[in-house]
Amino acid sequence: MTPMKLTVSKNIETLIPYPPGKPLKELEREYGISDSIKMASNENSLGPSSKAVEAIKNALGSLHRYPDGSCYYLAQALAAKIGVKPEELVFGNGSNEIIELLVGAFVAPGDEVISSQPSFLVYQTMVQARDGVNRVVPLKEMCHDLEGISAEITSKTKLIFLDNPNNPTGTVFNKQTFEAFLSKVPESVIVVLDEAYVDFVEDSQRLDMTSYLGGKHPVVGLRTFSKAYGLAGLRVGYGIMPQEIASYLHRVRQPFNVNELAQVGALACLEDEDHYTRTLAMTREGFNWLSKEINKLGCRTFPTQTNFFLVDIQSDCKQLYDAMLHKGVIIRPMSAYGFPSYIRITVGTRAENERLLKALAASLAEIKNG
Repeated sequence: MTPMKLTVSKNIETLIPYPPGKPLKELEREYGISDSIKMASNENSLGPSSKAVEAIKNALGSLHRYPDGSCYYLAQALAAKIGVKPEELVFGNGSNEIIELLVGAFVAPGDEVISSQPSFLVYQTMVQARDGVNRVVPLKEMCHDLEGISAEITSKTKLIFLDNPNNPTGTVFNKQTFEAFLSKVPESVIVVLDEAYVDFVEDSQRLDMTSYLGGKHPVVGLRTFSKAYGLAGLRVGYGIMPQEIASYLHRVRQPFNVNELAQVGALACLEDEDHYTRTLAMTREGFNWLSKEINKLGCRTFPTQTNFFLVDIQSDCKQLYDAMLHKGVIIRPMSAYGFPSYIRITVGTRAENERLLKALAASLAEIKNG
C-alpha cells in the first residue's frame, strides 16, 4: 500500500499510543486455555452492583434518545453524597476524559505539566498531544517526591498531576504532607489529585480533597465509578473542582460525553451501599491473606491503599507472566514501569486469590528449576 502524504506535527508523530491488552477470549484461544481469571487491570471482582444492572435493563428502551448532556440527576445525587455543589462536578467518559479536558482547557503549546514516574501514563500522553512539555519527577521510595516536584515548577507550569494513591505502587501522602507541598505551589498552578482508588484508602490515611474547594489554591480531584463501584465497562468518571475551573471544562467537552446507560448505572450504584461495603471488605481481607501467603513463597509484597499491590518476585517478571498465563491467570508485569522483577496483582474473590496463589507457586518453581 502506498503511504499517504500526510503532514503531522512532531508531537503527534512521536506519540506512543496507550497499549491495549488483548481480549480475554483471544488470549484463551491463543494459549489454548479456558476459564482464565484476569487479575491485571484493577477491576472489581464482585462485578457490578445488581441495582445498577437492573436500572440499566430498565433504561434499554430509551436508547433512541440522546443522554442528558448535563448529567443532572447524577450530579444532584453525587453532590449530596460527597458534600459539594452540583456545579463543582464535571462528568466524563471515565476520569481519563477529565484529564484530557483539563489539558485541553489550560495547556497551550510550550506550557509545562509536572507528573511523576511511574504513574498513570495518560497524563504524559495528553500533554504531548497538546504539544505541551512534560516535566517528570521519579518516585522517591515508591512515593511521590513532592519536594522534587515543587523544585520543577516554573513560570510555564500550568498543571501538576498527582495520583493519590499512586498507580502502580499503591502509596499515599497525608494531609500534612500535601499542605506543606501546596504552600510552595503558585496560586496560578492547578494541582490535580487523581483519586481513582480513594475508596480503598483507610480513613486514617485519607485526604479530604473537598476541603480545598474554597481555598486560594486551585485543587481538582478526579474519581471514577470503574473501581469500587464496578462499572469499568461503562466508562463514567468525574472531577471535583472550583466552579470557575468547571466552567472552562464545560466549554471544551463534547455535549453528550457520558452515555445514558453510564449515567443510569452510576446513579443506581450510589444507592447500593451493600455492594460498595462488600467490595471494600473483600479487598482488604484478600490483600491481607494474599500478601501473607505470597511472602511465604520467598517474594516481597508491598503495602497498599488500593485494590492492587506490588510484588517483588526477585526474578524475571515477563517470564513469570508468561508462565502464569499458561495456567489461565493474568497478572501485570512491571518491566514497562522500570521494575523488571515486579508484578502487580489485583485483589480478587477468595476463589480467585487461591487460584492465583497456586499458579504463582507453581510458576515460581518452574522458573527456579529452569
